[in-house]
Order: sequence, then C-alpha cells, then structure tokens
Amino acid sequence: MAEKRHEQSGFKVTDRRLFTAEGELRVEVPDEVEAPKAAAPTVPQDASSAEKAPAPVVPEVGATPDRDIPPPPTSAEQEAQAAAYRQSSKDLDAQVELSGQSAKDFEITFERFLASLYMTAMMQLGLMRQQGAQPQVDIIGARQTTDTLSLIAEKTKGNLTSAEENFLQNSLYELRMAYVEVTNALARPPQAGPATGTSGR
Repeated sequence: MAEKRHEQSGFKVTDRRLFTAEGELRVEVPDEVEAPKAAAPTVPQDASSAEKAPAPVVPEVGATPDRDIPPPPTSAEQEAQAAAYRQSSKDLDAQVELSGQSAKDFEITFERFLASLYMTAMMQLGLMRQQGAQPQVDIIGARQTTDTLSLIAEKTKGNLTSAEENFLQNSLYELRMAYVEVTNALARPPQAGPATGTSGR
C-alpha cells in the first residue's frame, strides 16, 4: 500500500530489514531485488583511512534475497557508535555507584560469560532452577548450549589464561556428563508400579 503511493511520486520505498518488529526473521521476498550498494562515506577519507575501510559485501551466486546481509558499517560509524556506547556505560556505572553498589560487580569477564552459559545449560537439563520455579528440561537447548561452549573452546584454543582454560574444560566435562545422565534417564522406560490385587470384589 505504502509502495504504491510512493510510486506515484516517482520513487519506491522497500522495507529491506532482516527482522520484523517482533524480532523474527522476515521471510517475504522483496518484489525488486537490487545488488547492495556501498554506503556513501559520511566523512572525508584520506588515503590511510580508505585502506582501512571494509570491502563491500558481495552476495554469493544463488543466494536467496531475503538472506542477503547488508554491508557492514564504515570504520567512522563503528568508532562513533563505540564512543557513544562507552559514554552510556559510563553514565550507567555512575548511577550504580550512587546506589551504593560497585559497578565492577556488573562487568562481564570471560569467566562470568562461561559461568552464565554453564548455568543456562544446567537449567535446561533440569538440574538447576530459579528460586520458586519448577525445574524444566529442554534437552535440545542444553545440547546447543553445551555445543556453544565446545565451539568457544575450539575457537579460543591457545588464547586463554590457565584459569580460563581450566574453568572452560571443567564446565564442559560436567555438562557433558550431566547431559549423558539426563538423556539416559529420559530414554529409560518408566518403572512399573507395585502390583495391585483385585481388591474391592
């Protein structure tokens, strides 16, 4: 509807966002697919900054239009956004400190990141639960979270401190062992209850 109105005025607006307002991946294919164009630079670039600029993303032959990824932001855009993010974080830290807590308690470290994945997987296995909630088993989710830790171990090999490496390997060992125990328990046939007589006759 909006597209038709704009066509009368000489231009067409096409929604090329990858996700809907609800955060779901869009499946509809735009009527007209154009090759992505490199974004025009927002600031003048000298020779040194031009060399650092990322190359535009060229879609692969046979790629579906709704899966095309837009070109990455320019170096200048990334730097400006990173500076704005740091400033927002600094403002939030100041508010946390005023409330009497330490902002360092909320900083993410690699070990805290691993611990959050470990606890997520344990909750998905039904071995941990939030206070006041019933344990729930999500065996596929637990496998995916465990595989995520395994992927992190592979990709960070040789780049971790000994403490980080030990934490990661211990977490993986415990999760894999717990996963095997839970899946074996789920695969076991239910135990027959005690035999009951024909009472009441």
